[in-house]
Formats: sequence, structure tokens, C-alpha cells
Amino acid sequence: MTLQLKVPNMACSACGETITKAIKTVDAAANVQADPKTKLVNIKTQASEATITEAITAAGYPVTCH
Repeated sequence: MTLQLKVPNMACSACGETITKAIKTVDAAANVQADPKTKLVNIKTQASEATITEAITAAGYPVTCH
């Protein structure tokens, strides 16, 4: 499944790396592309959207609807 989530608090590439690591804790095989300029995170994952959203939020980056 491919997800596209908006993360307004993602300000830089380090934020993107933190978000990527958070997602990889719930799905190590996930393909993650985080773009601080657009505030969008594209994820190819086997995990549910709720699980991914929880992981990103737990890392300190609330997710909004896109």
C-alpha cells in the first residue's frame, strides 16, 4: 500500500530522517520519501495507515489530512 501523509512540522532533512526512522520501527521494509519542502511523506508499506500515523506522531510530528 502507498500512503501520502502531510506533516506540517517537518522543517528540514533531519526531521525527515527522524520520521523515516519512526516508520522503519513499525515496518523495517517500508520505502519512505520525506520532503520537507512540500511537507509530504510518501510511504510504501505493509503496515496500516493508523500504525504509520501513530509512529510519526509518537516521534513528535503530528500528521494532518492531505
